[in-house]
Amino acid sequence: MTTMTLPCPDGPIDALLDVPDGAGPFPGVVVIHDAVGYGPDKASVSRRIADAGYLALTPNLYARGGRARCITRVFRELLTQRGRALDDILAARDHLQSRPECTGTVGVAGFCMGGRFTLILAPQGFAAAAPFYGTPLPRRLEQVLTGACPIVASFGRRDLTGIGAGDRLQRAADHHGLTTDIKVYPEAGHSFANELPAQPLLRIAGFGYNAEATEDAWARVFAFFGEHLRS
Repeated sequence: MTTMTLPCPDGPIDALLDVPDGAGPFPGVVVIHDAVGYGPDKASVSRRIADAGYLALTPNLYARGGRARCITRVFRELLTQRGRALDDILAARDHLQSRPECTGTVGVAGFCMGGRFTLILAPQGFAAAAPFYGTPLPRRLEQVLTGACPIVASFGRRDLTGIGAGDRLQRAADHHGLTTDIKVYPEAGHSFANELPAQPLLRIAGFGYNAEATEDAWARVFAFFGEHLRS
């Protein structure tokens, strides 16, 4: 994994890049971090994706200004569904497509806040989208998913921010005839695929890492990506 400078419309930001071992070219995956940022947990996520044979690029959406200010701005852009953060993610897509070791086919995966961005940007030139507990789901979901790529989504039934999210996403996707793999894990909560600090406290609030759900979700994601990014 390397830290690189990613050119974006509003100026460069830092990003994490992981390149698979072996001879390319490889499909790409833009990884969108959660509200915590792209610390060590995001590095392990990036490496997992690269080990599966995909170029993984994670833009730092908190790169400009103080952390609190960035979080406020990014969440505002989630609500309005436009702004600098979305431009940065699309710049990451464009950068992957321009790299000689990329096939030009790019998917997107995101966690929590990043999962919501993943759904919002699913119609924007990606070949497959993998939101992990992107809850609460975006407003006007059926409208958001107009023209979207295939979606493989993973939720935890114990996630208090996402009650009924799997069913709601399935209905919206079916409205457009989208190819989907949507699964709700009964024993998992929010952030079940992220190894964040303070796990005992997080579990009380309905959060927490769940290894079994994580491994199953990634197996589904890579099977889905294999069909839609490698074909």
